Amino acid sequence: MIVIIKTIDSQLSMVNSTLVVTLYINPMTGNDTNTGSRLSPFKSLTRALKITKIPTIIHLEPGTYSTANGEVFPLIIPEETTVMGNEANKGAEIVISGSGEYRSPSFGIQNITLLLLDDASLLGVTVTNPSAKGTGIWIESAAPTLAHNTLRDCGREGVFATGTAKPQILDNIFVQNTASGLVIAGHSQGEVLRNLFERNPLGIAISDFATPTITNNKLSENRTAIALSRNAQPVLRQNLITKNTQGGLLVNGNAIPDLGNIQDSADNIFRDNSEFDLYNATKQKLISVGNDLNPSLIKGLAELIPANLVAVSTNLSEAPASSQKLPAPVQLDAHWAEPFIQALVSMDLTHSFADGSYQPDKPMTRAQYASLVAIAFNPFPKISAPNFTDVPKDFWAYSAIQVAASGGFVGGFSDRTFRPDQHVQRLQVIVSLVNGLGLAAVDSDILEVYSDRHTIPDYARRAVATATQQKIIVNYPDPQLLAPLRLATRAEVAAMVYQALVAIGRTSAIKSFYVGLHSRS
Repeated sequence: MIVIIKTIDSQLSMVNSTLVVTLYINPMTGNDTNTGSRLSPFKSLTRALKITKIPTIIHLEPGTYSTANGEVFPLIIPEETTVMGNEANKGAEIVISGSGEYRSPSFGIQNITLLLLDDASLLGVTVTNPSAKGTGIWIESAAPTLAHNTLRDCGREGVFATGTAKPQILDNIFVQNTASGLVIAGHSQGEVLRNLFERNPLGIAISDFATPTITNNKLSENRTAIALSRNAQPVLRQNLITKNTQGGLLVNGNAIPDLGNIQDSADNIFRDNSEFDLYNATKQKLISVGNDLNPSLIKGLAELIPANLVAVSTNLSEAPASSQKLPAPVQLDAHWAEPFIQALVSMDLTHSFADGSYQPDKPMTRAQYASLVAIAFNPFPKISAPNFTDVPKDFWAYSAIQVAASGGFVGGFSDRTFRPDQHVQRLQVIVSLVNGLGLAAVDSDILEVYSDRHTIPDYARRAVATATQQKIIVNYPDPQLLAPLRLATRAEVAAMVYQALVAIGRTSAIKSFYVGLHSRS
């Protein structure tokens, strides 16, 4: 089946059309002599991959994809191809299991299940390689996306990235693999974000000259959470490393992890690891800035600098002097958003947009919003930020706008402007948080909870549904009234940004009548 997919970017006001082949696979009812349509699916992924010549989306139905059902391993996912299962349950019922021989330019002959090329995407499947020393997914000098998958019970590791690989590894589960959950070697870079590593001998192993960014992952009940060797130099930020049976971070060879600096606190949390939180087996002293470590569980040379000594980046705080004063608590007495605002104050996230009087009911500008999300989420660059014609480099929020734009939280307009003093709508904030954080979409039926759901534009319904499910949306004074096109106040944005931090596990929830689902009578 060939379809035209149109994507609409409301901020850029542009429409792009792309010719895409869509194929359907059902290992239970399909047949490889079928056409590959929804009503006439193929039986094997192998068959679909043989005919992918232009951008292709391959939909996998529940079942086991193995040699018994006609698969020939290794399966090679080519460029501009997306293999899609069920992202909502991380592929729990869609299992690709098998092994085949692949000759790696970096490591010779390997037994692998899947090889991902260039910008291929794998979404919502379970991958397992039952062979001894088997790898689930191999990435060789490519930049694919792996999101919302489960990598389990592989004979060696779930994912191996090498060469000059730059993968995006987002929101996956790595569990019970024989050697490691994830290995990053060679000169690989890329991003490892919001994944769960559980019950692997090594959660993440980084070697050679690899320099990936490891952010906001949970590593629990492994033997060792993260092991570095040779000349690895990963960046570690906001990870939770807990209850590992041997230890948290092991540093060998000439490896030098980035554990924060005075402009950028690392904010990794180490909890309840058995033998060590940090074991520096090198001769070079490691600098840890803003990490939560148990000093009695540190082995080797390390200097700990607490978070309260970390300077806020001047690039994100060059607001006018009046906007750098923290609001006095008396100014928020009895305000419905006081708990959220005070929580952000305590996390030092408000200096970029709050003035001396705070004025929580005042509308928020696009520049203030960009500055807030840049500091709150410190997003990894996904795209190159444009040079907006109306945001000069000496503008107080220039750096924050660049960070927020490259991280996917904000965009510009078709005339290359950003319009920093324009106020943001509630809907724009909701869509921004969902897209910027890359949250998995949910069914829009949940929107029935809103009495004014008919006012939600079609393009935003999935994002609003996702934000609703994640309890990001805050509605005051009526929890059932979304008011998507109304200008967002500072209080509303502060509350929704705080709820987004809750959704990604950065902080604990605040009980409020204006958060969550309220059935209509």
